[in-house]
Amino acid sequence: METRHYELIRIDGEYAVLRDKATGDELPIAMALLPEEADVGVSLVWENLTYTVECLWKISRQ
Repeated sequence: METRHYELIRIDGEYAVLRDKATGDELPIAMALLPEEADVGVSLVWENLTYTVECLWKISRQ
């Protein structure tokens, strides 16, 4: 599966809007699917059907 990188750009109630860093496309996603640390401005990585905060993802890859 492809690894995707996103930025959380806004929260609308129970949904977050993510911006794909490669394409600029916006993606609404349920907050329940995101890690607890997710907040506006946070970079997220989607890999293996899971979202992870980018700095934590980099640490786990070392």
